[in-house]
Amino acid sequence: MRLLLVEDDNHVAAALSAVLARHGFDVTHARSGEEALRALVPESDGFGVVLLDLGLPDQDGYEVCGKIRKRTSTPVIMVTARSDVRSRIHGLNLGADDYVVKPYDTGELLARIHAVSRRTAHEDAAAGAEGALRLGPVRIELPTRQVCVDGAVVQLTRKEFDLLALLAQRPGVVFRREQIISEVWRTSWEGTGRTLEVHVASLRAKLRMPALIETVRGVGYRLVAPAG
Repeated sequence: MRLLLVEDDNHVAAALSAVLARHGFDVTHARSGEEALRALVPESDGFGVVLLDLGLPDQDGYEVCGKIRKRTSTPVIMVTARSDVRSRIHGLNLGADDYVVKPYDTGELLARIHAVSRRTAHEDAAAGAEGALRLGPVRIELPTRQVCVDGAVVQLTRKEFDLLALLAQRPGVVFRREQIISEVWRTSWEGTGRTLEVHVASLRAKLRMPALIETVRGVGYRLVAPAG
């Protein structure tokens, strides 16, 4: 798999590139946001994952993430020193698929890279699925992966859409956290739990319907179908 590593620290990049190469990755190193965006031109061979450090010298990392998402659907994993939920939600709202908080374990990073790439392959294979779901003012178009609320399109990331579509297929039914992680993230890795919480919070904010997804304490989540 080709991987774009966006990291301004050459020592960190060299060490990480060596580790990734040992695990079969073909790494391209970009030292700035501008270099990263140039590497992601449409005529390039394409990358399987972008590993984006947010502490860049030329541009705000969140801004770079948003620009990447506008030009490609390549999965983006943010690397950040900020561990607060608001910062992570902001990154996900801009189109990031996952995040890793510094300092991170190399095994965790590799697991997240592989999980994101597996999920992307599965989603692309299922992109032609037929049908649409209607829940009050919310319409979920499965073939186009588009969500509208009261006719207005709401921009969701890959995982936000998958999570919403899963819950919407069986309104009122409680989905266990383990089940959601297995079906949406295609993994049983326990570290995905925090990612699930962030995605739920982001969905509630984007749809402006905080009561749509109900937390069932100690069990999981369920979608409460709105009226209308």
